[in-house]
Amino acid sequence: MARKAGSHAEITGPKVREEALRLFAQYGYAAVSMRQIAKHVGLQAGALYTYTPDKQALLFDLMRDHMQKVLSGLEDLPEGGPVEQLEWMVRYHISYNLSHKDGVFINYMELRNLSEENHLEISRLRGVYEDAVEAILIAGQERGLFQIPDTRLATMAVIAMLNGVNTWYRESGRLSLERVEQIHWNMVRRAVTGS
Repeated sequence: MARKAGSHAEITGPKVREEALRLFAQYGYAAVSMRQIAKHVGLQAGALYTYTPDKQALLFDLMRDHMQKVLSGLEDLPEGGPVEQLEWMVRYHISYNLSHKDGVFINYMELRNLSEENHLEISRLRGVYEDAVEAILIAGQERGLFQIPDTRLATMAVIAMLNGVNTWYRESGRLSLERVEQIHWNMVRRAVTGS
């Protein structure tokens, strides 16, 4: 019997993805086998291929879905000026990343394990996000609000700083999420305005 008694595609499919995400984030893509994923879901190994063609496709789907969710959040970018938009972006980036730690982790750490074609697609999606941040910086620069010698470099520096929160922030720590977001916004604002 390939499928666990009582399993349903609409329940099991998402569970396969959830367990793969957790295992890839915990042990690394290369160290996790399809058999291990199947075991954690409660399936026989062969039944896993009902939900994904192979491990590479599963990794790619997880990474692509993560990036698509990140990008869909940009629809809420306020229509205000560059300062307001950049503050929103800082807060959005931190809060999204902290609520999707495993997805963020594999999107950075497992990029090297994608096939060339899949790597290009994830890199393209990441570029869309980076371009959105840079567009805000360019708009601020053009209006004389930001003092940035190189907007692309500033974009990558801001994103790198915000990504770092995932490595050390704990809900039980001494700073609330709101305070962490405010401190990071103050640092980003000072970095781009020079004051």
